[in-house]
Amino acid sequence: MSRPCPGTSDRPGRRGAALACLFAGILAAGAATGAWPDPAGGAETADPTDAGELVGERAGDRWAAAYSAEEYAEVRRTLEGEYVGTGISVVRTSGGRIEVSEVHAGSPAEAAGIRPGDRLLTIDGAALDGEAVTDAVGRLRGSDEPERAGPGSTVLLGVEREGRRWEAEVERARLAVDPVTVARDEGVTRIHVSSFTRGSADLVRAAAASAPEEDGILLDLRGNAGGLIDEAAGAASAFLDGGLVATYDVRGDQRALHAEPGGDTDTPLVVLVDGGTMSSAELLTGALQDRNRAVVVGSRTFGKGTVQMPSEQPDGSVAELTVGHYATPRGRTVDDDGILPDLVVPPGGDAEAEARTVLGGLAESG
Repeated sequence: MSRPCPGTSDRPGRRGAALACLFAGILAAGAATGAWPDPAGGAETADPTDAGELVGERAGDRWAAAYSAEEYAEVRRTLEGEYVGTGISVVRTSGGRIEVSEVHAGSPAEAAGIRPGDRLLTIDGAALDGEAVTDAVGRLRGSDEPERAGPGSTVLLGVEREGRRWEAEVERARLAVDPVTVARDEGVTRIHVSSFTRGSADLVRAAAASAPEEDGILLDLRGNAGGLIDEAAGAASAFLDGGLVATYDVRGDQRALHAEPGGDTDTPLVVLVDGGTMSSAELLTGALQDRNRAVVVGSRTFGKGTVQMPSEQPDGSVAELTVGHYATPRGRTVDDDGILPDLVVPPGGDAEAEARTVLGGLAESG
């Protein structure tokens, strides 16, 4: 996975920022993780050296990160769809506020009375106004102090609702996250993919297959910060009948990702993206756009087209380094520039409403 937190120079700071960004991808729009080949077989073995030294040697790699064995175990659990947290998803409003967008059912946050729409004023006494979503999520998780933020630890939240302010102590717990949620209304099946953890491709395919024939599909990738590139390619198989999804290289060795045959190529499809759409999510967006399978609506995506791979050290620590870049079927790279939607929605605009309008037009023309 990758960590879009440039500007950290010391090893502890980089590691903490990396963890904060990683877990933010599970919890919040605008978060930052990255693209990995599926690591089911385990991390590769590197030359004997300390992970921190190895990362230091690759100081030009803005996505490099170093983990202790314990931290890396948490990373792997996150790829399996688990995380330690409060169960709160947050967004940053146009006014710079951090607002609760979702409270996971059965979570500590729900038990503490936190509701969607609540404004978070402080976390452990520190003000939040103007902060990035990734910073807020990292503090909710305690990612800057992972050794003190495991299950059973607590975080003190300053909350505002309808003019009333109070403080709530919320416990952290190990939670499971569903990376794919489906909703249907007014002839639209909306498939929201929050991250490409293991199994997410099967969930996307199942959601697309179960959509009523008369529905168009809105594939919502806003805030999806990536994950496993194999899962993103698998998700493309829901909407493509085979063919190229992306190419990428691992230290110069060229590889290709292909969709499986038999996907739905007829149902009207719109992909909804924003500045929090990153890495593997950009890979999927680029494939559907390049192959004229979907209309992309929203704002320019983040712009991360690199592939990371973990390298395990003799002491159990892990260095995560960039090993290559990926390109869309037409050979486009997304580093820095991201993907420009077919229909750009200006700041403050209702991107989902625009996407639904486009989807309606596709259905009529089809």
